[in-house]
Order: sequence, then structure tokens, then C-alpha cells
Amino acid sequence: MKERFEIKHAVHVLSSEELKSCLGLVLQYIWRLKEQKENGKPVDGAIDGLIGIYDRLTAADDEERTLWDPAPGCTHIHVVTGDSFAGGMKLALRELGLSDAHKLVTISDNFAIGPIGRLDTPEGRQSRRDWLRHNIASSALGDDGDPEEEYGRLLHNLHSIPEQAEIIVWASRSVTEQTGKRYALHLLRHKPNTVRICDACAISEELQGRPDHFITYRRSGEIAPDMLKEVLLRTDGQKLLSAADVRRLAEEWEAIVEQGGVLRIFENDTVREVPADFFDPFLLETLDRIADAEGYVKAARVIGTAIGDCDQDIGDSYFEYRLRELIYAGVLEIKGIPAGMRYYSVRRKAVPLTH
Repeated sequence: MKERFEIKHAVHVLSSEELKSCLGLVLQYIWRLKEQKENGKPVDGAIDGLIGIYDRLTAADDEERTLWDPAPGCTHIHVVTGDSFAGGMKLALRELGLSDAHKLVTISDNFAIGPIGRLDTPEGRQSRRDWLRHNIASSALGDDGDPEEEYGRLLHNLHSIPEQAEIIVWASRSVTEQTGKRYALHLLRHKPNTVRICDACAISEELQGRPDHFITYRRSGEIAPDMLKEVLLRTDGQKLLSAADVRRLAEEWEAIVEQGGVLRIFENDTVREVPADFFDPFLLETLDRIADAEGYVKAARVIGTAIGDCDQDIGDSYFEYRLRELIYAGVLEIKGIPAGMRYYSVRRKAVPLTH
């Protein structure tokens, strides 16, 4: 009975993003169990990983969580974008025994989408929240925490980084992580600390690459904690930024902000703003390719297929927003209720015959 109460409490105190992160880690370990079983390999490591997640969740409380904030004696600060990636990094650092000296600062927001103007003002942050609330499905945003408190906590954590700590900013080729990197360096531009840039996806792909098999990742949050441990052991060889580099990337953030749009992609090592309807032709092509005889296709299938085929890490919530815009514009017809992408189907709107 006590164990059941602890499990219920552990789940209750997690935010929606933390729940997604934990579920992702559990699924990764289950995938490893299946792979090891099919190949006749020992499964002890994956089982230990699942037990470790259970132990950490049921033992966690608010006091334990605050231990991840920068402490005066820490030697490394890892700045990551995305709660899933942050969850994997926490597990990896713990298993390496680096939790005391290495701390995390997480940028949870996806700055690849939505307005990002004047985020240093309450009005700018409110404008962003309003756009997200009106255009992005609420299930994708989560309903935990006060955004103003989260912004204040981010500034506090960055301000609290001690001068002796090396700052490691993580970003892969994901546009979400690349915009997060530039935002982080904009906020860190006046800090005197050594700053290093690391790409967890590139390091993981290099470690796992074989002539007959090559693994690619869309974002850092897809990397299992065991692989992240190997990645963390190789950070010292990654690029150090000069003061000019930090200033240049901070200025790139400021230039993106001034453009005033709501969608960005990462191309040729640059975060570039594109029109809000940039992916509409791609979504329509995807629908045409998978449509059956009747023409109606579940929205979730259209979006899932598009995400799998897209070379940009935009996210399903933005693709669903564009699908709904195509419905409102009369390009698509809908069957069902758009309470969530699982509950409705779409097809091309039939063109009436003319006589």
C-alpha cells in the first residue's frame, strides 16, 4: 500500500513535460530490453535503468529538485533546450557520479515557433503566450507552472552561475535547440565564464557509426542516458567559444527577434525565419500521398508521417496548427471533432463541377 501511494505521489508532482521525459526514457529502456532479448544478450543493464528511474522518482521531492540549480562550488553548468533532453542528462550525470559538480539549466520553451519579440518585457512574454494559447493545442503546452515564474527562475539560474564554472551549451542541428542556444548566449553574453558548445547528436552518431549501419538523431532528447554518459565523457574536446563568438551568436538572436515572424528553420548553420505557411505545401503533399480511396485520413497520421519525413525539428503541435488553418481556409474538409489530432480526419476539399 505504501509503494502504491509513493508511485501516485511521484506521478502527481511531475509536470506534463517531466512526465513525457520519463515516459520517453522508460520506452528507450524497454526498446533495449527487446533488442537484447532478441539477440540473446544479457538484459541486466536495461532492467537496472528502469529500476533506477523508479527509485529516483519515488525518492524525489522538491528539496531534491532544487539541488540541480547552480551551486557556488559547481565546476560545470550544462545549458540544454528541452525537458526530455534535460531528463536524460540528469540521469547520465547521476550515473557518472557528477551530480554535485555538474548542474543543469533548462530552456523549456520552443523558440522555433511563435513570436519572440521583447521577451525581456512582460508585454513581449504575454504576446507570445497569447499566440501560443490561441494557435497551439493546449495539450502540447501543458498547464503546469506560472510562465512568469519560469522566466524568473531561468534568469536567476543563469545569474547564479559561479565565475569558475565552465558553461556548456548543448545544441544539435534541431532548430529548436539552435534557437535555444542563441537565446541562452544572448542572456549569458555578459558572463565572464568559459563557454563551450557541444552537439550531443553529432557525438552520438560518431560513436555509433559503422560502415553497415548509421544512426541519426533528430534532436538531443532522443538519445538514451547510457549514450549520453559516453557523450559527456567527450565534452572536453568540443569547441570553446571566444568572446567574439558569444557576441556574434547573441546578435544573431537579436536579429531573429527583429524579424517578427512565428516560424523558423535551421539551414546552412543559420536560424532563418520563414512564412507561417512554409510547410503547408509539404503537409498537402503528405496527405495526397497517404490518402485512401475515400480521401479522409486521420490528422494524427498526416502529422506523424510529415514529422517522419521532414528534415526540420518543428514539432507536431505546429503541424496540427497549420492543418487546422488549411481547414479554416477551405482547402481541406474535416470529419470528426478537432479536440485533438486523434479525433478528426481530413481530406482535400472537393471542387464542385461546373456546367
